[in-house]
Amino acid sequence: MSPHFLACRRAVRPFLTPEPVTVGLSGGADSLALVAAARAEGQEVHALIVDHQLQPHSRDVAETAAAQARGMGARAEIVMVTVAPGNLEANARHARYRALRAPGRPVWVAHTRDDQAETLLLQALRGNPGGMAPQAHGITRPFLGIRRHDTEQACAELGLEPWDDPHNVDTDFRRVALRRFLNEQLHGDATAPLARTADRIAADNALLEELAGPPTDDCAELAAQPEPLRRRRIAAWLVGQGVAPTGASISMIADMCTNWRGQGPVAVGAGLEVRRVGGRLTLSVEA
Repeated sequence: MSPHFLACRRAVRPFLTPEPVTVGLSGGADSLALVAAARAEGQEVHALIVDHQLQPHSRDVAETAAAQARGMGARAEIVMVTVAPGNLEANARHARYRALRAPGRPVWVAHTRDDQAETLLLQALRGNPGGMAPQAHGITRPFLGIRRHDTEQACAELGLEPWDDPHNVDTDFRRVALRRFLNEQLHGDATAPLARTADRIAADNALLEELAGPPTDDCAELAAQPEPLRRRRIAAWLVGQGVAPTGASISMIADMCTNWRGQGPVAVGAGLEVRRVGGRLTLSVEA
């Protein structure tokens, strides 16, 4: 009777686990549908609502999301975070993922097929084209195979009331500007081919990361590897530190390993920088 919600339920089934999972809940359609689908399939859910305190009445939005999650049989918790000044979008993401990982449970987030297409373009603009894997670095994305339209319609079918984040229409944010471009400027639906390309890159990257080995801060070990493996290992190390890698930052950090001549620190966003100290990479707060 609910075809779009059925698509959401089918999407979560391969990822069900007997242990509780943390679901990042913003109150928007994607994350509400993820909580609903997980609960409908019997998954124990701890919904974590991160209040970035960036908008008026953000606490009210968080309380509404928590109440809807509890109404679906999930546990719900609101965590307040402080976003560092600078790149608002990147720093908010850093604070959010740090909060989601803190409880130590598997983390589910509600990225859709549309997000996958946008991510390919965003990462290409950063010089490091790629896509999101369904499971990587402790994060599970059950909805990568379904469209944003499915989550929106699933909420309508269930009588849920998603929150429309005003930041989602603010073109000062690069992701929003790209989304508008995809929706308004390109003829036809560009999401499907872009998402397929992102899927292939994500699969290729997963294999190369496996060949590269686990993340390390050992500069000599990194210098001894071929460049494609070294770059992915550095990227994995940055992600493990809660930092979103860019092509430029990876290149400068790699240069610290292979061509050390006393370079200064590399800024990696969120007020953080990477230095080489005693032959190892270290992450610290910018001076």
